[in-house]
Amino acid sequence: MSDLTPAPKTGIARKLPFLVIIAAAAVGAFTLREHLSFEALAANREALLAFRDAHYLWATLGFIAAYVTIVALSLPGGLMATLTGGFLFGIFPGVLFNVVGATIGAVVVFLAARAGFGESVAARLSKGDGPVARLKAGLQENEWSVLLLMRLVPAVPFFVANLVPAFVGTSLWRFVVTTFLGIIPGGAVYTSVGAGLGEVFARGETPDLGIIFTAPVLLPILGLAALAALPIIVKAVRKGA
Repeated sequence: MSDLTPAPKTGIARKLPFLVIIAAAAVGAFTLREHLSFEALAANREALLAFRDAHYLWATLGFIAAYVTIVALSLPGGLMATLTGGFLFGIFPGVLFNVVGATIGAVVVFLAARAGFGESVAARLSKGDGPVARLKAGLQENEWSVLLLMRLVPAVPFFVANLVPAFVGTSLWRFVVTTFLGIIPGGAVYTSVGAGLGEVFARGETPDLGIIFTAPVLLPILGLAALAALPIIVKAVRKGA
């Protein structure tokens, strides 16, 4: 029976998936930016719409697979993928396809980072009682709230929000749930922008991608972030008392 037991993966084998992601991100940043742009979407919009109308199921599966690939390999074009989802499928089910694709891609990055470097980084963060160790302990104590905050607040880069939980030992279940729920507000905003791209193309204009930072959009998102932070505040007040 011992001969049938698979040998444990070596350190290099465990790190390889994450190293591939880093390499793909570096290469993609220089080679794919022009191909995953608003101009590229505008140039290919008729072909994309025709394929969607002729093969809706395959268009849906292909779009989600492409979104997963972009996020999992940290390629440029995540925002354009969200706009494309709205352009092809409307606000709904476009927002659902966008959130599913982004969540699956984020899970791939999370698992790769945790398998490759998670244990070693977590062990280093736990040593001593400095500010980094206290930050790790605080995050673990308020996992649900902190994970939601990282997804809701637009200032936190998506890739960073995938790595930090992997390096501090966050459970996969909590990561998946908070990622899926936390990216819905921002995803819905940009999906709605994508759903209106037909008119933008007709006018020969470009979409307003800064819409998420306008008061009518940003304030409700910050309100959700405040609700997510409420348990942290309550715990802090109780400790102070």
